[in-house]
Amino acid sequence: MNEPRRTLSPRTRWAVPVVAAVAVGLAFAAPPLFASADDAGLPTISPEELAAQVASAEPSPLSGTVVYTARLGLPALPFGDVGGANPVALLGGSSTMRVWSDGGERSRIALLGATSEYSVVQDGPEAWTYSSTDDAVVHYSLSAADAARYDELTAQAEAGDLPVQGDLPTPEEAGRQAVGMARLTSTVTLDSQTEVAGRPAYQLVVTPTSDTTLVGRIVVAVDAETSTPLRVQVWSASDTKTPALEIGFTDVSFATPADSVLAFSAPAGASTREVVVPLPEVPAEAATETPDKELPEGVTVTGTGWDTVVEASGLDVAALVAGDPSAAASLPGVDKTFGSQGAADLYSEFVPEEGSGSPMGDLDTTALYDTLTTEVPEGRLLSSALLSVLVTDDGRVLVGAVPGATLQALAAQ
Repeated sequence: MNEPRRTLSPRTRWAVPVVAAVAVGLAFAAPPLFASADDAGLPTISPEELAAQVASAEPSPLSGTVVYTARLGLPALPFGDVGGANPVALLGGSSTMRVWSDGGERSRIALLGATSEYSVVQDGPEAWTYSSTDDAVVHYSLSAADAARYDELTAQAEAGDLPVQGDLPTPEEAGRQAVGMARLTSTVTLDSQTEVAGRPAYQLVVTPTSDTTLVGRIVVAVDAETSTPLRVQVWSASDTKTPALEIGFTDVSFATPADSVLAFSAPAGASTREVVVPLPEVPAEAATETPDKELPEGVTVTGTGWDTVVEASGLDVAALVAGDPSAAASLPGVDKTFGSQGAADLYSEFVPEEGSGSPMGDLDTTALYDTLTTEVPEGRLLSSALLSVLVTDDGRVLVGAVPGATLQALAAQ
């Protein structure tokens, strides 16, 4: 019997699965196991207590080096050395980032390559990006009117006067709300204490109860002093020895970075492009609970929990792969009217004019697509250690943390 098609509430659709946050929230569903004081000398704590500490901890100022490693089992890319400071490099191998934050609205992240660097600097409502490859700066800012509204919203948030209906949940209440969902999909325990970047840490282990998902387990190392996640490791169900994805600090300091580090200064000679970003209007009904709404036309969801599969239909995949902006505009859920001229202007900054080529620049996206996928009776299939993507010949795309055979069976229904 086919599984019923479901719809998602707006809140669910925006619940991006950030691994660290999910693991912390799910920790409330752990059985009554305790971490004992061992060689690390850390106090005994339960998963519930540790999760509450993480949820209630104030953001800490920090600086450090982060290493991201992907072992997804994808084919070797046909482009040689992509320089490291290129998002394509994140599909395989290791990438190094330097991060700085004041624990508030100021931060800097630098993705380091062998011969290049890509930096993102944020200071409240303003942000800058810099690519050393292009020697180009992009400055994102608000209009004067939106900047005033931003300041007003910030002041309201600090005073607790934002128009939110109902009480804001405490960490304990948030944990109780998470228990119901977590028990349906995962178990969470505490592993032995460890050390990350020279700092003692507890480890939360999230294990899916599904025996068909590609995800074996997720381990989050939490700093014992600041309750800051220091490392996230995601294992594939097919490999219990080496994580398929790993991101964590190799060194970290919780001192406030110098102002000169967090302030942006354009390198001499770099070109600068200004982009005014529209601050979205928040309708009054967004602050209250609303009934479930239908998914965008052409999008369906099957399965639950770790076995969820999202399917989009009516896509011109060849045009999307080639970077055709008109194909991108036709994606399900894309608002072609944008809602404001500012949003339309922002869209035009990222999407090339017709006939000007792919937004990926000189990257041969068609060759990349052909390399990462293999031909199957239904179309083309991307299989990795944690995720499968099936692109059918009739313009459907199915995505899930499940084996490719599961997507093929759903496509045939």
